[in-house]
Amino acid sequence: MSERLRFADPQSRDDALTFASRAARLADPSVRLRASGGVLVMTAAPLVPRDLIDPTPTVLALRTLAVDPELECDLTVDADLLQPAPKATDITLPETAIRAAWAGVSPPRAGWAPVGELDAAALAARAHDGMARVASALPADAGEEVVHRVRAGVWGEPVPEWSGLPLGVAFGAVALGFISGAESARVLTAGPWTRVSLVRGHLLVRGPAAIGLTPVRSTGRSG
Repeated sequence: MSERLRFADPQSRDDALTFASRAARLADPSVRLRASGGVLVMTAAPLVPRDLIDPTPTVLALRTLAVDPELECDLTVDADLLQPAPKATDITLPETAIRAAWAGVSPPRAGWAPVGELDAAALAARAHDGMARVASALPADAGEEVVHRVRAGVWGEPVPEWSGLPLGVAFGAVALGFISGAESARVLTAGPWTRVSLVRGHLLVRGPAAIGLTPVRSTGRSG
């Protein structure tokens, strides 16, 4: 395994470290790193089910960055252990990789068909509403199982205005810092996967395809 990731410029290196720091705050603090042909794909898991009967939706967050064209890798590491190297374009990798069940899930790379758009501001508003609901539903001494059950109930809730996409899409967009201002997120589908693409990154959801989305519908709180 390469000891370092070498990026095209210091800004790309800093973007990767920012993504990793946000991924480290998720329930699953791991990040998958896949590099080939000068492109690094960083993937984190804002939401993943624990088992086959867990109602939590699969929501993956993905960001691509330019790296050294000679770099080839596919590994999953603890996001907390990605550290800046002395050279301003490099990140030091941990000595060992880890295993994460979700990292074996590979959304399609091609065949995506556009089906509509979502307002980024609406995504942010719904995410903050969901966070407030999770916080209000949790007792002060909630254990891990209670926390997981509450989160699954809130973030797994389908949003009718988004053709049934789970509220967890909004959570992932905010948690990974993908919303940066006024923007229309593109929504695409490929088989059982739906992708919500923003300038800063992509959310990928596995489940019923979101079809028939209308262009840019505001889904914030009314009144």
